[in-house]
Amino acid sequence: MANPTSLPFDDPPAAPRLEPAPPAAAAAHQPTSPRRPVAERRVYTVSALTAEIRGLIENTWPEVWVEGELSNCKVWNTGHMSFTLKDAGAQLRGFMFRSDLRLLRFRPEDGLQVRVRGRLGVYDARGEYQITCGFMEPAGLGARQLALEQLKRRLQAEGLFDPARKRPLPLLPRKIGIVTSLDAAALRDILKVLGGRHANYHAVIRPARVQGEGASQEVAQAIDALCGIEGIDVVIVGRGGGSIEDLWAFNEEPVARAIAACTVPVIAAIGHETDVTLADLVADLRAATPSNAAELVVARTAEFAHRIDRLVERGAAAVRRRTQDQWRRLAVAERRPGFAGFPTRLAMRARHLDELSNALAAALRGHLAAAGHRLREARARLEAGDPRRRLAASRARVLAANARLHAASSAAVHRAGRRAGELAARLDSLSPLAVLARGYAVCWSADRRRIVAEATPDLVGQDVHVRLARGELQCTVIDATPAPPGTQGD
Repeated sequence: MANPTSLPFDDPPAAPRLEPAPPAAAAAHQPTSPRRPVAERRVYTVSALTAEIRGLIENTWPEVWVEGELSNCKVWNTGHMSFTLKDAGAQLRGFMFRSDLRLLRFRPEDGLQVRVRGRLGVYDARGEYQITCGFMEPAGLGARQLALEQLKRRLQAEGLFDPARKRPLPLLPRKIGIVTSLDAAALRDILKVLGGRHANYHAVIRPARVQGEGASQEVAQAIDALCGIEGIDVVIVGRGGGSIEDLWAFNEEPVARAIAACTVPVIAAIGHETDVTLADLVADLRAATPSNAAELVVARTAEFAHRIDRLVERGAAAVRRRTQDQWRRLAVAERRPGFAGFPTRLAMRARHLDELSNALAAALRGHLAAAGHRLREARARLEAGDPRRRLAASRARVLAANARLHAASSAAVHRAGRRAGELAARLDSLSPLAVLARGYAVCWSADRRRIVAEATPDLVGQDVHVRLARGELQCTVIDATPAPPGTQGD
């Protein structure tokens, strides 16, 4: 909750009334003898007295109308407004809540003579009485009219009525936007005039309510929507006649702002010629009636067509005059003596020209034939040296060489395989393993360092290894029989 400095007219709760009790000492020493009665002294605190006064004021004036001049108007951060009502002899502090302030049709400002309706109260923090008003209206001037005058001054200060910002109508409008009610006679009047004077017109209609609560918002939205359509050249905002209340939607700020922000020229056709609204003042052109607005749109087209017709007539007349002048000059020239043999000389020149033309044509044909022959020869040479053909021949040679290389490599591999087989067979015949496979064995010493090729007596008792074709034997020599003398050891 805001502090008293930000809300200077809030009423604090009433403080309880305080009545002092008589001192105990004084009561103990009171004389017993009857005396003249003394009036009881009643002492108030400031809060209690203020609450008493507030109660009297609120009960005496539950609601009151007051007229005076506004001064010290201030709207606080909370949205509430404080002000002072004054006249030549006195002043009265006032307060209005935000919810009531938003319902006013005009903007309270210093210097306005107003009538307010509210209830009187007391602002305890300052000991001031004030009026908390729930309604306010201008004195002598209606709230709606005052709001209109304030809005008009503000828009004029912003330059929205400046003639320098008015845009001319397009010369040949291709697409015409219309903002009005679908049920209004203004729409029928506009379409009738457009159809009669400009048969090829293209109209885009954006319907909107043109009177009543919320009508100004709908009209403003319709204008914005038409401005966003590609190809719109001009917008007509129209409504038929009516009372000032019926036309009041066109005095609202949203409509004026929308017209000013529109990217194409706007024609305002509101009511009759005597009716002037803010929309008329902001629009690029004001029409007396909706029908007149349609006439103004197509008038430029008709004027342009008439101008073209006049230019065509003037051009045709100029051509006729020039042609006649040339014929006259030709007739004068024909009557001169030097012109007598001119037709014959002209015929000879024509014959010579024909001959030259034929010679030129023959030379051109010969030149073209020679050029064609050279072109064919160059093409033949180019085709002979065509990389694609050379590449094909090279590819064929590569393929043939590859085939030969493959055949040669295959033959070489075959020969090498056969030779390897023969060598393997010879090697196999010489291999000790082949001998072992025929049933022979190889005897090694115990340490496998030498082959035992001869049976000697010193081998008895020694260990030997006997290698067979498949496996080995670990043997101990128990007897050795030497070979007879003269026997071959292999």
